[in-house]
Amino acid sequence: MPVNTDRYENAVARYFEAWNAGEPEELAKAVAAAWTTNGSYTDPLADVSGHEQIAAVIAAAHAQFPGFAFRASGAVDGHHDTARFSWELVSEADGSAPVAGFDVITLDAEGRIRSVLGFLDRVPAGA
Repeated sequence: MPVNTDRYENAVARYFEAWNAGEPEELAKAVAAAWTTNGSYTDPLADVSGHEQIAAVIAAAHAQFPGFAFRASGAVDGHHDTARFSWELVSEADGSAPVAGFDVITLDAEGRIRSVLGFLDRVPAGA
């Protein structure tokens, strides 16, 4: 039976909107739109929950990599309430992508993110 991927693709689109939000107010709104109230984000560098802590992790990434944006680097694959996708952190100046990884998300019934498990595939030395 074919899987309708719209639910997963919409959740991932909101996820990237949050990761690419610039101003604090825009970031707070994007995180609230993407995650459940008690949603979580875990990767090798962070283990947080709730909108404020998730927004703080995203803001820290912006501070560490100014002038970069997150983008999907492949198709979204999902079933039941879980999806996975690959991503890159891309320089707006030269198109280089020094950081790459993949994330696994779980969704609630409305398609908002309950949890993110992030994995880093490529990280520059010293980052």
